[in-house]
Amino acid sequence: MDIRFPVSTCLFALLSLLSPFEAHAGLDQEGARWWGHVALLAADRMEGRETGTPGYDRATDYVVRQFERLGLRSAGPDGFRQPAVFVSRKVDMRSSSITLRGRSGDHDLRLGADGFFQMACAQAESLEAGAVFVGYGLVLPDLHYDDLAGLDLRGRIAVYLLGGPSDVPEPLRSHAQSIAERWARFRDAGAIGWLSIPNPKTLDLPWERIALNNSGPALILADSVLDERRGQRFAATLNPARTLELFEGSGFNLPGLLALADSGRVLPRFPLSVRIGSRARYATLRVVSDNLVAVFPGTDPVLRDQFVVLSAHLDHLGIVPQAGGDSVMNGALDNAAGVATLLETARALRRSRLKPKRSIVFLALTGEEKGLQGSRHFAARLASLPGPVVADLNIDMLLPIAPFDRITVFGLGESDLGDLARVVAERHKMTVQADPMPLRNRFIRSDQFSFVRIGVPALAFTSGGLPGSAIESLRTLWMHERYHAPGDDLKQPVDWVSAARFNRYFLELALEIANRERRPEWKMESYFRRFARRD
Repeated sequence: MDIRFPVSTCLFALLSLLSPFEAHAGLDQEGARWWGHVALLAADRMEGRETGTPGYDRATDYVVRQFERLGLRSAGPDGFRQPAVFVSRKVDMRSSSITLRGRSGDHDLRLGADGFFQMACAQAESLEAGAVFVGYGLVLPDLHYDDLAGLDLRGRIAVYLLGGPSDVPEPLRSHAQSIAERWARFRDAGAIGWLSIPNPKTLDLPWERIALNNSGPALILADSVLDERRGQRFAATLNPARTLELFEGSGFNLPGLLALADSGRVLPRFPLSVRIGSRARYATLRVVSDNLVAVFPGTDPVLRDQFVVLSAHLDHLGIVPQAGGDSVMNGALDNAAGVATLLETARALRRSRLKPKRSIVFLALTGEEKGLQGSRHFAARLASLPGPVVADLNIDMLLPIAPFDRITVFGLGESDLGDLARVVAERHKMTVQADPMPLRNRFIRSDQFSFVRIGVPALAFTSGGLPGSAIESLRTLWMHERYHAPGDDLKQPVDWVSAARFNRYFLELALEIANRERRPEWKMESYFRRFARRD
């Protein structure tokens, strides 16, 4: 299909009049302004911007001041602020336990080293239950695939390996692995909880850092209607290096199951001979934290009440005690950088004096690191806007750690937003690519997925490179050393010019969506088309 889009009268056209030297000089200045926002938001005084903390509140104060200076219109129930109420749960590790009870006796897991409670679940104070290994634990009616078929899960704990067969299309596999979808299937089958086992090959972090980052409080939205884990009494994650006793007497072991998974094959499913016991003691608090919502009003009499959302999460992990060093999780590129892109995009739009037809929302979100909670809160309240949200463009971990001209776009093939993203990239002498590592499920792991779930076409972005390229090697190293670690700070090398180039691209893409007569649509073959609604 030959898809053509009109060239807009936006920033790209203005920049085409500049000499290469002038254009690059402008990029240097734009990059420096962008980094200035990052430097303030990721400073130690923000204390890692954990949801519901004074450090996060200081960061919101800064962003609100920027929105005010840019002359944006407030769109929250409290000025620019949209408060969200959360329940915080923090486990008392000294008085809590998980035990595997098998033929060779009881084996207590060391909380942290061997496994941890997922505290977004309202854990039962104590329980003991049988367990069933359910393979990947996926149910895909479209493909007549059901890992739970024929298994007796009533009153039992479902044990599963993260992942899915390679012949399952990535969107279906990702959606089926979302917490809400997975637990609904398990609950309907009679399970009382789950125990998840990560696949070491798809872990973003070393186990030690995963466990450490999960030692802090978990947050869920206080609105029970939005509780994705209703009825779940047990949820935990097991270190894949600590599975010997789990599979005792089953005839299977994790290395054999991982070999099947790594070859993309379907996994066996079978009852386990162990019983799982748990005792959970935890403190519960009420926490309030703000999304920030600003609007650049559209000008078209009909389209101005339709909204293009530009989103980025403002929160990070706070202060996580580390052995022998810095404990502030500054979150410079995850995701102060994304919020900085929102601010610089709003600034460039204001200075351009362009008048988009649709309104553009600048949305800084709380609670992303707690399971996309802030975006779920916002998505559940879209009726507060005078018209429909037609698209979301989300920035989370762009990672301009080296010069790049290739952008990875999550959701590239799901809607016509992907076609538009490709065309706009060509104008900026950039290339877009689909997710090169779909098994990591990035499309469902950031705030765009809250919009996808209610039928809004969405894209998310990060720097990209071809497999084996220098930038992909740098990204892999960054993930290993700096992702969700104190090293994601202001001392790391960052390419300001590449960030500024992306910001120009991002603005033009937003303007193209805002100015098209036709609103974005899911592609006919997209799994997510079923969630679309017409407002």
